[in-house]
This record gives sequence, structure tokens and C-alpha cells, in this order.
Amino acid sequence: MSIQKIAVIGAGTMGRGIAYSAAAAGLSVILQDVSEASLDKSKSYLKTQFDRSVSKELLSKELAEERFREINYTTELSEAARDRDLVIEAVLEIMELKTSIFQQLDDLTPDHTILATNTSTMSPTEIAAQTKRPDQCLALHFFNPVPKMKLIEVICGLETSEETISQAMAFGKSIGKECVRINEFPGFAVSRMNCLIGNEAMNMVMEGVGSPEDIDKAMKLGLNHPMGPLELADLVGLDTRLRNMQYLYETLGEKYRPCPILTKYVKAGRLGRKSGRGFYTYD
Repeated sequence: MSIQKIAVIGAGTMGRGIAYSAAAAGLSVILQDVSEASLDKSKSYLKTQFDRSVSKELLSKELAEERFREINYTTELSEAARDRDLVIEAVLEIMELKTSIFQQLDDLTPDHTILATNTSTMSPTEIAAQTKRPDQCLALHFFNPVPKMKLIEVICGLETSEETISQAMAFGKSIGKECVRINEFPGFAVSRMNCLIGNEAMNMVMEGVGSPEDIDKAMKLGLNHPMGPLELADLVGLDTRLRNMQYLYETLGEKYRPCPILTKYVKAGRLGRKSGRGFYTYD
């Protein structure tokens, strides 16, 4: 089966980025969210992304306008799921929320549909167990910002079939991404390493080792990272990072204990770029 029709569940930062990447590649896309405001914000975001693709000569103006027009939006899960080849859930990193959505999708989607969760840490095996098709479930971990980041981690659950994995890898290639196959373990590959680096950078700020600016500069110039770990945490969202760290701490132990300053910032509403202030202040 060739994946031609996809639905993205959740129109937040990751969901709308995934929707853009698939639509720009010519796939049929439905973006679903329970919030009309989130869908309206996504329409504006998607228009901007297609305009940029024209300015960078990645798409012609006519093709960009056509593919933007062809994206559909809905608040109804049943409408989004009814005829899709692949459904990608991209909601908050809350296990109860993800499993609830998968239970509904299992009933709403055609028998051939692959169900994927975009998670950076959580178990696709546990999520898939809520369905009658665990062999057709897996995790597709996209990276932020999705249009720019080339990687997808394809995470295989305990019962994910080779056919499902093959189709997922082909889907990633069709939207211009590089895929790596990862066997499920808490944090997978990238998040497991990245959360440790970010948490240690936060500990260094708390201990007065250096300012956020200097710690990030050291990582960028000393280790050739394109973005410092504190800048990246602000971009991801400190509340999201805290949820990830708490999950890894519970599953992998003491070395993943969240830095106290991360917990304090989240309690204060300093969530990073989306709130205007995190380790940095944003306009």
C-alpha cells in the first residue's frame, strides 16, 4: 500500500508542521483539532510556510497555492479518520490522552490504516495495546521545526509488523525526510541523549557555571551544535520538556531527575517561546 492520504490529529506546533511537510509533498492532508482557534492559527502558519517555499523556489506559486487550498480542516475526529491511509496523532505528551485517541481511531479508521503517535519519549507498545491492530501501530518522532528538520525516528513497538515499518519508512522518504529505525526503549535515541544534555545545561545555569547565553554559545561553537540546549528547550516548550524528563525519570532512573530550575520555571509560567519567556525573553 502506498500512503497517499493522511490525517494529523492535533494542530499545535508539531501537528501543523507535519501537515505542511505532507501537503507540500503532494499528499492529501486533513488537520484535526478540537479547537477552532488552533485550526485558524494553523491556516495562517501553513500559508506562511507555502509562501516561503515559493520565495525559496522550492515550489512554484501556482503549485504552492494549489496544495495549500487542498488541505482540509476539521474539529471532528470521525471526519478526519474515515478514509485515511495513515493517521498521525500529535497531541500533548500525556499517555491517557494519547491512548484515548487511539481507542477512538481504532473504531473510526478503515482496516488498512496505520496509526502513528508523534511522541518523543512514550511507549508505542502501550499506546498500540489499546487497539485491535497493534501490528499497524508505531511511533513517528518528528523534530521541531518539522519543515526544516530532516529526521524521523521510526520507533517499532513490540508487535509492529515489518510491513508497517516499511510503509512508514517509505512515507518518510516521500515527504523528503531521512528515517532511522529505532527499537522501543524509553526516550528512544535522540530524546534520551538530548534530554540529558539539556538537563545538565539547566543544572549549570542553576549552579552559576555560566549564563544561558554563554552555555549555549559554548555548545554551538565548541561542539558544532546548530542550536544551544537552552535555546532548544525554549523552542520545544519547557512544560513539554518537563513532562519528558518526568517520564524518563520514572522509567530510566535518577540520572533523568528534572533540574529544579526547570520545575520552577514551568510553575511560574515561563514556558519558553510560546509564553514569551523561558531561559530567554522573546518579543
